[in-house]
Amino acid sequence: MPCADSALLVEMADMDGVLALYSHLDEDLPDGVIDMVPAATTLLITIDRTVTDVERLSREVSGVSVGTHHRATTGEVEIPVVYDGEDLSEVARLTGLDERGVIEAHTGTVWTVAFCGFAPGFGYMVGGDGRLQVPRRDNPRTKVPPGSVALAGEFASVYPRESPGGWQLIGRTSLEVWDIDREPPALLVPGTVVRFVEAMP
Repeated sequence: MPCADSALLVEMADMDGVLALYSHLDEDLPDGVIDMVPAATTLLITIDRTVTDVERLSREVSGVSVGTHHRATTGEVEIPVVYDGEDLSEVARLTGLDERGVIEAHTGTVWTVAFCGFAPGFGYMVGGDGRLQVPRRDNPRTKVPPGSVALAGEFASVYPRESPGGWQLIGRTSLEVWDIDREPPALLVPGTVVRFVEAMP
């Protein structure tokens, strides 16, 4: 679907389709594409109108087959976590694990950043242990500290700065996932492979 005259919004059936299309286009970027922003079921593609137009890009994207395309990774990040989050015991209760079991499940699988949103540097990670799927809190917090490591639904993330939030907090990291003086500022970008490791307080 065209978005104004300089962008195209592609709707997919699910997140896997979005990520496969994103990876496919990223490996062989069509002429005139300036940026791509993946989300849960959509991919927004912005263009340089002096090089291409929305109609031409729409035809090109429609011809892409992503059924068997494997997502490319864009690097690996290890995130040290002190597992003392305010919701750790609640996550244990919701999952039927004890607190140690939550920690082992969180560190025992590899996560991948699917897309970014909510705040600059906030990466939605998927692919972790399925037992860790928990609902958001009934009562969101007005202030979540920066570096908070959290779970909600199928996702994990790290809050890049203080903000309101309704995710379940299981720990904290000293790693800065967003630094405006770094290039690029975001440590967690789509395709990044993330490994959480337990750190001492």
